[in-house]
Amino acid sequence: MKRLVIALAAFALLCGTAFAEPVTIEFWHAMGGKNGDVTQAIIDKFNASQGDYKVVGVFKGSYADTMNAGIAAFRAGQPPAILQVYEVGTATMMAAKGAIVPVYKLMKEEGRSFDPHEFIPAISGYYSTSAGQMLSMPFNSSTAVMYYNKDAFRKAGLDPAKPPTTWPEVFADARKLKAAGYAGGLTSNWFGWIQLENFSAWHNLPFGTKSNGFDGFDTRLVFNGPLQLRHLTNLYNLSKEGVFIYGGRDNAANTLFTSGQVPIHFESIGGYGAMKSTCTFDFGVAMLPYYPDVKGAPQNSIIGGASLWVLAKQSPAQYKGVAAFLTFLSKPDIQSYFHEQTGYLPVTLAAYKLTKEQGYYKDNPGLEVAIRQLNYKTPTPNSRGIRFGYMPQIRTICDEQWESILGGKETVKQGLDNMVRLGDELLRKFEKIAEAE
Repeated sequence: MKRLVIALAAFALLCGTAFAEPVTIEFWHAMGGKNGDVTQAIIDKFNASQGDYKVVGVFKGSYADTMNAGIAAFRAGQPPAILQVYEVGTATMMAAKGAIVPVYKLMKEEGRSFDPHEFIPAISGYYSTSAGQMLSMPFNSSTAVMYYNKDAFRKAGLDPAKPPTTWPEVFADARKLKAAGYAGGLTSNWFGWIQLENFSAWHNLPFGTKSNGFDGFDTRLVFNGPLQLRHLTNLYNLSKEGVFIYGGRDNAANTLFTSGQVPIHFESIGGYGAMKSTCTFDFGVAMLPYYPDVKGAPQNSIIGGASLWVLAKQSPAQYKGVAAFLTFLSKPDIQSYFHEQTGYLPVTLAAYKLTKEQGYYKDNPGLEVAIRQLNYKTPTPNSRGIRFGYMPQIRTICDEQWESILGGKETVKQGLDNMVRLGDELLRKFEKIAEAE
């Protein structure tokens, strides 16, 4: 009887182990639509690949909504294990002492292979300390590019194989497209990110002091220089001609392009997958234009998109699962799949190599355009990226002031100067809060 009891106890223990529920790992993200479907497909692939952990993806709305939800959940003591944060939230996350577990530290503690040199330098450098330690895991990285409607170019007598490369050429082509019967010639999403941040980096001009915030606090914004003033003045004048059409904030201008109304559009390469599934016309992707009289231009564009931050207050078992999931996300085949399905850049060199070897860029050259643009030249302190506190709020200020300019409430110079002045006020507030924590 004693032996039977021992045997039954052992059997019960084995059954308990065999049928134990997997450890749940919450992953809050801002990937909606097609990109959300692809993200969920990858989560499903990971969950099906093993039985110890179950990643639960939760869509939290926009980037700002997702970040705010994560911060609120942490303060309430119930944060998700993984939080997707857009690149301009990096400085805020870095300043959140005790709220995050640096990825390089997590991977080392969990015995996972993690080499920053395996990632595309322009991407890994943005999310790393000055010592090269990666604080978060790059996930959906992007950069700004120029989309153009090839069918519209043909109708306007333009060569679809030769998209404009300079801003004067863009303006000239946009006028011809307008004259050909289109509602407008050009439009743009993400005004601050594309027409100010990327514009400055592409021309190797500082957006702010101290290497655009990478070298610490006590920074000032300086993007109200002569070239930025000239560029915004050109766009404003084109808006008065009905050639530049403002579609709204964030990615609201997409419909102007996908509907065929406006043939030249500035948008993230991360929108490539959606464009491919939505546009009923032949379109191309080209590098950002530049002003040819600017010495050394073009330089390199900067990244957009988001990375994954590991939050504190998780169990040891959850951290093991997070490390396993991040390792899975870094696999070349997974990265290549995500890249091909969404348009976001492959974050590792191996994934880029795999995609290229498989011949994907022969039929989809636009995706490689973005990679070549990001790596066009070795990044400088002006083109490494933007890392300021309250950067999301600064972008909102840029949107508000641009709308005031278009509405005739202030001159281009007044609006640009206000962007910098109000932005600097936010930087001072952020510094005080960060230093107090």
